[in-house]
Amino acid sequence: MNNSVTELVISLEFVRKNKFKKKKLERLIYIRNINGIFNHKGLIEHTVKRKLFFKGHEERIEVDMIRGQKWSVILEML
Repeated sequence: MNNSVTELVISLEFVRKNKFKKKKLERLIYIRNINGIFNHKGLIEHTVKRKLFFKGHEERIEVDMIRGQKWSVILEML
């Protein structure tokens, strides 16, 4: 059981709107907000596989899906 998500997060609403195929996780992931408190929207139960294109680079990524968010996608850039 993890206590954090990856840097890649997508909202359930965005997944539904774009008709992306979800993949059920074998283990649920607990979500902590940036302040360390557990997120009240529940656990991560699914991921979505998508292609990411950025500055000529293409990569297939797996993104954690979160319910009830006002944003669409969060990608951490280093």
